[in-house]
Amino acid sequence: MTSVLVTGGAGFFGGLLKERLLKDGGEVVGLDIVPDEARHPHLISVQGDICDETLVGELFARHKFEAVFHCAAVLAHAVKDKNFLWKSNVDGTRVLAEAARRNGVRSFVFTSSNCLWGRGFGRPVREDDPPHPIEIYGRSKMAAEKILAGYTNDFAASIIRCPTIIDEGRLGLLTILFDFIREGRKVWVVGDGGNRYQFIYAQDLADACLKAMRSGARATFNIGSDNVKSLREVYQFVIDRAASGARVASLPKAPTLAAMRAAYLLGLSPLGPYQYKMIAEDFIFDTSKIKAALGWRPTLTNEEMLWKAYSYYTANAAEIARRAQVSAHRQAAKMGIIRLLKWLS
Repeated sequence: MTSVLVTGGAGFFGGLLKERLLKDGGEVVGLDIVPDEARHPHLISVQGDICDETLVGELFARHKFEAVFHCAAVLAHAVKDKNFLWKSNVDGTRVLAEAARRNGVRSFVFTSSNCLWGRGFGRPVREDDPPHPIEIYGRSKMAAEKILAGYTNDFAASIIRCPTIIDEGRLGLLTILFDFIREGRKVWVVGDGGNRYQFIYAQDLADACLKAMRSGARATFNIGSDNVKSLREVYQFVIDRAASGARVASLPKAPTLAAMRAAYLLGLSPLGPYQYKMIAEDFIFDTSKIKAALGWRPTLTNEEMLWKAYSYYTANAAEIARRAQVSAHRQAAKMGIIRLLKWLS
């Protein structure tokens, strides 16, 4: 029985990936800083920090992992302590990579991010486009990628750069949008809402992770949905399916971005530089490399996966409101000053 480690195993995507691995008959060790309520005969859940070298070393020595799926990450909007974010995302990656090297791990799959860029290119972004992050989360992901590049002779490292991951159960900042739709308020876009921003369906990402592990790929891959529609069209799709009284409305681009920037700097908004810049621009990955190398294909469009996430939220809103000690993507984000915009909507 293959033994694998999933970091961030109690989180949104780590939890889904963990379920896929267990269905395939593997033995899974989930490591997360928050408790994991999942139970399975072939699952061992460990609450701990990936920066804890002693704990990580003991896990690797005991379980002889065939592969590591490194999904753990601290998000910028989830913590005030940026040193903690950097230590977790960067130093934690180094601790895992070193343990993998010492213990002969064959495959290491790392979920990176499109936050490596703070702007679009007017075309799909390729793997060879130089990263240029504009905030600490993106910089931490770039630093983690550089760490793994130093282990190319020790194990097969696959880096999968992801846009926003969406499926049933994905919450976080999306709950702000979902509340506006559920309550029939104006759903705001910046400018005319004609910009296209790519998502990735969590199950499609899990499929890519498994293909990367099995292939032993030593490469960096972009991933994302196909047939990306404008944000205005995507939001309207969910509004129509929900039979909501909400409607898509526009905010003027330049003053809105200036106000969002000021609100973030004053600690009044959860939307950081990456979010408030990309909410008004195009960003789409070129996914031809992963399709050719791994035979991977996406199965859902942006609007289909956002509908799944919205349906889950509305069906489970009461239980979600009671959640504590869960990852940032599995709880509702705090609105901050956006609550004022909600009152005006």
